[in-house]
Amino acid sequence: MKILALETSARAVSAAVSEDGTILASGYQNTGLTHSCTLMPIVEHILKNTNLTVGDMDAIAVGVGPGSFTGLRIGVAAAKGLAFATDKPTVAVSVLSALARNVAFAGGVIICAMDARRSQIYNALFSAQAGSLTRLTPDRAISLSDLAEELREDPRPKTVLGDGGVLAWRFLQESGISCSLAPPHLLMQNAACVALEAEELAARGQLISLQELSPLYLRPVQAKMLHER
Repeated sequence: MKILALETSARAVSAAVSEDGTILASGYQNTGLTHSCTLMPIVEHILKNTNLTVGDMDAIAVGVGPGSFTGLRIGVAAAKGLAFATDKPTVAVSVLSALARNVAFAGGVIICAMDARRSQIYNALFSAQAGSLTRLTPDRAISLSDLAEELREDPRPKTVLGDGGVLAWRFLQESGISCSLAPPHLLMQNAACVALEAEELAARGQLISLQELSPLYLRPVQAKMLHER
């Protein structure tokens, strides 16, 4: 199965193509330019370099959230457009589930942290064992203090990652909770892991139509206010 995946949940933007568990190509940019300007050129570049087209894909995947309201809307809109143009199904991927794949080899507790501002992070916890991940919590918005209390009595090794990873790691360390920060090349969200997560979801029959594809906002009230501006 070939998957074209998009990831636009935060400041960086990326796209990737996978086939049966192998990443064929990926592109990543973190320069502060708007996703509406950078996403499709990345898609066009990786497809050209692999001699593939969107029509060759079996599905279009996108990280639907949590994350930046504007970023998620751009990614989902792009995925819908690509799916509509080629009559392909889509896959809605939790950005946090995909992110945890970066350090599944580490073992212990994986702490995915995305900066949600207002003294909160978007977070999910996973247990990693022998490269296999088990979800411990739903995707959620949580304060750093509440996260620290939740983890305080857990003796397992802990790894923190995500665009809010440095923020969470520092807070946990200052709160007396030992944890490691993922290395820079594994720290951030990326479309390659979205593609691999999408392959597993598709194999379990979780393909959806473009009409069903929508962003996952963990703060629906603020998202509604943003839409109404």
